[in-house]
Order: sequence, then C-alpha cells, then structure tokens
Amino acid sequence: MSDDDVSTAFAVLNEIGIIAQLGRATFEARLPPGVILPQWSVLNHLVRVGDGRTPLDMARAFQVPKTTMSHTVAALERRGWVEFRPNPDDGRSKRVWLTAAGRAFRDDGIASVAPDLARILGDLPSGTMEALLPHLRHLRETMDAARD
Repeated sequence: MSDDDVSTAFAVLNEIGIIAQLGRATFEARLPPGVILPQWSVLNHLVRVGDGRTPLDMARAFQVPKTTMSHTVAALERRGWVEFRPNPDDGRSKRVWLTAAGRAFRDDGIASVAPDLARILGDLPSGTMEALLPHLRHLRETMDAARD
C-alpha cells in the first residue's frame, strides 16, 4: 500500500467522521427532550439486526462497556421502548426486545429528519445516495470484520 493510498483512505474516513458529526447534530436536534442519540441508536440497531440481543452483544457491537449499554437499555425500558426477556441459552442473562412503542419511536425519529434530508438531497446530484450506499456498506462490513 502506497503513501497515497493511506492518505486517500484517511481522507475518506475523515470525511465520514465529519459527516457523522453533522448527521448526529441534525438528528439530536429533532429528538424529544431527555432522549439522547445513543438511545435511539440502540432502537435502530435492534430493528436493523433483529430483536433478542443481549446487552453484552450490543455493547460489543457499539464498542462500549457493558455497563454503558446496560444503562442505555435500562433507560429505554423505563420509557417502555424495550423489554427484557429471559435468555433461553443462559439463565443468568436476559435478551432485549423492542416493544411496539419502541419501534414506533424509531420510525418517528426517521420521519422527524425527513425535511432535513430532503433539503440535503436537493443539493446533491440525483442518484448520489444510491451510488454511495453499496460502497459505504462494503467499507463498514470490511471494517467490522477486521475488528473481530
């Protein structure tokens, strides 16, 4: 790998980081008071990968300490957005399941940023997002596999 390849890879990751920061700020501005983006992100994760994950599984996926994830999931449970069920594979742990209210809150979160996304999309050439998505997915999958 050449120095130019490394520089380009860093530039791409740097741009993704800045985009993530801007996206986070946009999204957080639309969340109701008292709800933080990590909470919504856990709901989104459960929709994306499926219910029934343990807090430890989710902590690993988010690369945060288990105590942090347990705190986040407990806050979601207090709001009625997730529920704990016994883990049939391990009687000492529990699995996390979305409630209908949690799924609706996640969907409402996406709808709440629709005007912002429409404004952004209006400034991009048609098809930009469709063209980027497979490449970004592949990059995420490659990086995700490298950390395991």
